[in-house]
Amino acid sequence: MLEFTRQVAGVYHRKIGDVLVTGLSDGYVDMGYTIFRNIPEEETKAILARDHRISPPRISVNAFALRMNGRTYLIDCGSADIMGPTCGRLPANLAATGIDPASVDGVLLTHVHPDHSNGLTDVATGARLFPNAEVIVHENEINHWFNDELMAKAAERPRRRYFEAGRTQLKPYMAADRVRTFRKGEVLPGVTAIPIAGHTPGHTAYVIASGGQTLIVWGDTVHVPEIQVARPEVTMEFDSDPQAAASARQMVFDMVVSDDMLIGGMHLHFPGFGHMRREAGRYSLVAEQWAFEI
Repeated sequence: MLEFTRQVAGVYHRKIGDVLVTGLSDGYVDMGYTIFRNIPEEETKAILARDHRISPPRISVNAFALRMNGRTYLIDCGSADIMGPTCGRLPANLAATGIDPASVDGVLLTHVHPDHSNGLTDVATGARLFPNAEVIVHENEINHWFNDELMAKAAERPRRRYFEAGRTQLKPYMAADRVRTFRKGEVLPGVTAIPIAGHTPGHTAYVIASGGQTLIVWGDTVHVPEIQVARPEVTMEFDSDPQAAASARQMVFDMVVSDDMLIGGMHLHFPGFGHMRREAGRYSLVAEQWAFEI
């Protein structure tokens, strides 16, 4: 009898007009119940059990590639080795989809948390892992994570994992003048940045529009979809401003439903694409049907 221990490569292609969007798995991380700020543990367990999900919650980690106009971009770039052995699979999945890191023209960051930016730089050597790419990021992310006063006030774990790790990842690109910041609006042809501060000060969603089709890559609007879609007011221990994060989530949910937008989520279960609906004042998330033809 054959024995299998791993799935095939975590790669899924999807066309948005003339843009080839590729969902890329960086893996997953299993978290405890203490990551939730304002929901009883018993209720969390009940929701996960109802939806036949692993408990304690398992969080998928995804990135997305955009191939358009002869160029290649990534939205986020995975966690490398900072999140443990179940993550850090983005390089292998990039290879499986035929993307050479040297061919990447830009990395758009939804924010600078380690599961989104720690794939930028080889920590041991300081080498840029995407040597020809510029990093495109909201200016408030730079202003926050490079603020020495804020770093000094942070507890040891966030200081090390967020402030110090973020600086380590971004400094080689800064030294090469390869970081471009924005406030809002079009950051690439057909790609519009929508600031959704709260989870972090510069947390950003990106809307990709082509050929009459639209996709919103909403970053960390939700971390555990079963919980935060059912209960949008639930915040996470790693939200910089929990109240603003909950308000941003509500705004994004309303926009996605009103405009009937396709979603790409960094923490939606792979391949990370879906739609939302609202019935009787409650939201639900519907995974997009798997397409066998691109």
